[in-house]
Amino acid sequence: LNQIAKILVKEQLINQNKFSRLARDREFIKSLKIDASSLEGYLFPDSYEFTTDSGEVFILKKMVSRFNEVFNDDFKRRTAELKLSVHKVVTLASLIEKEAKTAEEKGIVSAVYYNRLKKNMLLQCDPTIIYLLDNNFDGILKNSYLDINSPYNTYKYPGLPPGPIANPGKESILAALYPAKEKYLYFVSTNDGHHKFSN
Repeated sequence: LNQIAKILVKEQLINQNKFSRLARDREFIKSLKIDASSLEGYLFPDSYEFTTDSGEVFILKKMVSRFNEVFNDDFKRRTAELKLSVHKVVTLASLIEKEAKTAEEKGIVSAVYYNRLKKNMLLQCDPTIIYLLDNNFDGILKNSYLDINSPYNTYKYPGLPPGPIANPGKESILAALYPAKEKYLYFVSTNDGHHKFSN
């Protein structure tokens, strides 16, 4: 949300405070038929055309509307099959979005998270820590960060964080809905945009 707001401010399209306040306004969110405490995760990443008089309400509605187009009835049926809420699927998809770059790896990363959730293992997802740090992350994940007391800290608290840490694209949502059939429990970055997976 904060990163999107900064881009829109740079383009002189919004007032940042109004945008951020609206994106966390329960009544406004409810009017968009989103069951969440903020629009984090529901501003679909896509190309949009806005004018300087579009305004915060129009821009937020447009991005959420695009999310609803993508998260169609088939996606909702699959969500019900998995006995998950849309919010949990979007939250998981946001973790996948931040961890994996390729469609193939997104499905395997998704499998790792499902396998860990089934075993009540901590997800230990680095991007959840980076999300907590927001603008204070300098590119180096320090051990001290892993002690931050927040439900978003997946090194400290089991299960999914309370909400999305990014706005996932369609590939990440599909990966959350259709994880690969793998038994892996671990992965490590190979620093070239890929990962090595292991049991």
